[in-house]
Amino acid sequence: MDEPKLSPFAPTPARIMLLVLGALLVVIAISTSLGSINAYQQLREANAAATGAGAPPVEAPAQ
Repeated sequence: MDEPKLSPFAPTPARIMLLVLGALLVVIAISTSLGSINAYQQLREANAAATGAGAPPVEAPAQ
């Protein structure tokens, strides 16, 4: 007997693995973007603390 043809959208172990890896990639991309936003905020706070603490402004080196 011939087996019925598999649908292109039928879940197979290989397709499930690709879906899991794709979801993991999305989670990594979101966490990376959120992490860089937090790092930028911390950089702004550190800059404000350094300039507001009476530290002299840093001048660019003469060329």
